[in-house]
Amino acid sequence: MAGLAAVGLFGVSCSAGGTGTRDEGPARSDPVAAKVDPTPQPTSSAPAADGSSVPAARTDPVELLKNDPKVSETVKRDLKPCVKDIYPVDASYGKVTGNTSDDVIVNVMTCGDAVGIGSYVFREDNGRYTNVFVAEEPAVYASIDRGDLVVTRPEYKKGDAVAFPSGEVVVTYRWMGQKFVEHDKVENSYSKAVGNGDKQGEVQSPDLDAEKKKRAEPTPVAPARTDKAGDTPTPEG
Repeated sequence: MAGLAAVGLFGVSCSAGGTGTRDEGPARSDPVAAKVDPTPQPTSSAPAADGSSVPAARTDPVELLKNDPKVSETVKRDLKPCVKDIYPVDASYGKVTGNTSDDVIVNVMTCGDAVGIGSYVFREDNGRYTNVFVAEEPAVYASIDRGDLVVTRPEYKKGDAVAFPSGEVVVTYRWMGQKFVEHDKVENSYSKAVGNGDKQGEVQSPDLDAEKKKRAEPTPVAPARTDKAGDTPTPEG
C-alpha cells in the first residue's frame, strides 16, 4: 500500500484591507493547519455509550498561532515557554460563530505579569482552523459570554501605571454571517482615589499611627502668672 500523504501547511499573507491591530472584517478563507494527529478525532461532541456527552477534540493553540499568517511577527517572537514547555496562552472552546463545532478563543499573555498581548478566534471547518478575529494591543483579553465574543481592554492616560489604568472598554461582538459585528460597548472609568499613592493627583492614605499618637499626648497647661512680687500665682486665664 502506498504510504500516507504528507500534510502541508497552508499560509497566505493578510490582505491590505485590515484595520490596524484589530481585524473585524469578514472571515478570510486562509486555513491554518491544526496539529496533526495520526488518529483522526471527531470535532464535535457525540453521545457516549451510556448517553453522556463526550467533549469535542482539542487542538494545540500554540501551533495555531505559530502557523497563522495573521498573527504578527512580534507576538510570534515573544511566544516562548515560561516554564519548560508551558506557554503563556489561554484557550477557551465554545460556539461564537454559529458553527456546529466549537470555536477556539486564544489569548496570549506575557510571562512575568500575565498582561495580554493578543486575542484571536479560530473557526473550525473539516479539521482546519481559520482565524476570523484578531486583536493585538496591550492588556487585551477575549472571552465567550452566552454565545457572544467579549473583548476587554484597559484605557491608559498619561502618567497611568500599568497596574492602575484610568478605565476599561468592554466590547461585545456578535457573529453575523461571515464576520463579527460590534453589538454592545461599555466604557468604565476608574476612580483615582485608590492606587499606588505615589503619583501626582492620587489621594494619599492618612497616617493613622501618627494620628493616634497625637491624640494620646496630654494637653499642654499654660504657665501660672504672677502680677506683683509676693502675690499668689494665678493660673492663666
